[in-house]
Amino acid sequence: MTFQELKAEVKNIVAENSVSVDDRLTKICELLQENISYYDWVGFYFKNGNQEELKLRSFAGEPTDHTIIPFGKGICGQVAVSNKNFVVPDVKAQDNYIACSIFVKAEIVIPLFVNGENIGQIDIDSHTADPFTKEDEDFLEFVNAEVAKILN
Repeated sequence: MTFQELKAEVKNIVAENSVSVDDRLTKICELLQENISYYDWVGFYFKNGNQEELKLRSFAGEPTDHTIIPFGKGICGQVAVSNKNFVVPDVKAQDNYIACSIFVKAEIVIPLFVNGENIGQIDIDSHTADPFTKEDEDFLEFVNAEVAKILN
């Protein structure tokens, strides 16, 4: 599926009001992981209440031990602080990286904003070295903008 085709699918999932928000988030993770060959793990992390940490809410791919990530730690924790996209072409070149799997070679994390506030992020791990392009960033920003519509 192309990014354009996936955008239509994401919109359809977001519009499924009879399905819980968590189930829609999982469906989006599964859609991306199953249809983009180099998206080997897809997950949504969100700020954990008033704590300075992220909590894994939905994902597709291998289970991870990293269900809680402190702000500033790893790529996800850095995005929680910086509010900026973070593309990592080679995870071995990153000092502040939390290894989720020995197979992960690259990662992209895009912050998710609701009313201008960074409340979470989408995190993609890839077993392919340096696979992410500006097109991936733009697509994942679109996904987050759609997801923001169903979050309170």
